[in-house]
Amino acid sequence: MKSLRTMPTRRLVALLALCAVVLVAGAVAVAAQGGSGTKPPPEPLAQALHDALAAQEPQGISADISFTNKLFPSGALLGQSGSALETGASGRLWANASGGRLELQSDSGDVQITWNDTKVTVYDASSNTAYVATLPQQSQPAQTTHAAPTLDEITSFLTKLGSHWAVSGADPSNVGGEEAYTVTVSPKTGAGLLGSAELAWDALHGTPLRLAVYARGSSSPVLALEAKDISFGPVAESDIAITPPAGAKIVDLSQHSTGTSGSGTAPVSGLAAVQAAVPFTVAAPDTLAGLARQDVRLVGPADSRSVVVVYGEGLGAILVVERPADTAKHGGPLGALPTVKLGSATANELATPLGTVLTWDAGGVSYVLAGSLTSSAAEAAANGLG
Repeated sequence: MKSLRTMPTRRLVALLALCAVVLVAGAVAVAAQGGSGTKPPPEPLAQALHDALAAQEPQGISADISFTNKLFPSGALLGQSGSALETGASGRLWANASGGRLELQSDSGDVQITWNDTKVTVYDASSNTAYVATLPQQSQPAQTTHAAPTLDEITSFLTKLGSHWAVSGADPSNVGGEEAYTVTVSPKTGAGLLGSAELAWDALHGTPLRLAVYARGSSSPVLALEAKDISFGPVAESDIAITPPAGAKIVDLSQHSTGTSGSGTAPVSGLAAVQAAVPFTVAAPDTLAGLARQDVRLVGPADSRSVVVVYGEGLGAILVVERPADTAKHGGPLGALPTVKLGSATANELATPLGTVLTWDAGGVSYVLAGSLTSSAAEAAANGLG
C-alpha cells in the first residue's frame, strides 16, 4: 500500500511512535505462527526486499487482524481493564492509498485506529477517549512517483545494518494464506531487553503482513499484530474515514511533542548552558548506572521546557527528563501504577518485558527515567541521580 510503503521515514516513525505512546503513553507490532500453504521460491534478502518495494501497489487491502499485547498490565495506562489496546484483541483492517483504519474489538468496547498522510487518531471506546497526533510534514512537496531503491542501495543498507544487528535471510513462508518472506533482526550486543524483531511481507505485493517484537530470552512475542484472510482490491473511503463520536474526550498528543526549538526558541545544549536556562538544579552526574553522560539539552515549547539527559548509547541508553514539578496536577498517565521507594521519594513504576519507566517528584522537580532495563536496574539508576 502506497501510504505505508512510501511514507517518509520520519513520518512512519511518528506513526509507530504514536501507537507506542498510546500503549505506553505507545507502538504497532505484528506476529503470527507461520501458516501452511505454498511458499515463494528462495531469494537473497536484498533481492526479496527490492522486489517488495518495486512491486505494483494494490488498490487497497482488507484483512482480519489479531493483536496480542503482553507488554502492559491490564488497565495500567488507560485506567480501564479490558481495553483492546492493553489486553489484545481481534479485528479488521482496511487501507488504501490515502490512509487506513484498524478496528480492534473487545467486550469493553472497540478501539479504532485511523491514519492518513497528515494525522493519526486512536479512539478507545472503553474510556471514550480519542488520542490525536498531527504527523510531521515534508519540507518539500511530495513527489507523485516514488522510485524503489536499487539493489545496490539495499545491499549497502543491509551491510550497515549488519554492523549492529544480526539479520537473517529472507525465509520463504506463508502468512495468513499468502506467500511471504520473513526476516528476523536481533541486536548484536546484550544491552537492553529487546531480543529480536520479525517482519513478514507478501511476496507478490510487498504488503507488510506480520511484525513481531520479542523480549530477550522469550520465545513468544511481547507485542503482535497478524493479518489473515487478506483481500486485495479497492477499499472505499467510507471504510477508513471514521471519526470519534460526539462527546468523546480528545487528547491532542501533538501539543506534547518535543523539539529543540519550540516556538522559535534557540536550541540549548550542554550542561552549563542548560543549567543556566532553568530555575532548578539539574541532576546530571557524569555517569549513571555505569553509563557515561552523552547529552544534555532543553526540549519542548518555550513556556514548558524540559531538560533531557541521555546516558549510554543505543538500546542500552537511559533517558532522564526533568522539569519543575506542577503542584496543580497530580498522577498523570502513570499515577495509578504501583509505587516504589526511591530514598525519601515515592515513584510510580511501569515495568514491562522491554523496559521500565519511573516517574517521581523530589525537591520541586519532576523526574522521568526510562530505559530498556529491568525494574531493579531502573530503580538503582534513579537512586544514582542523588
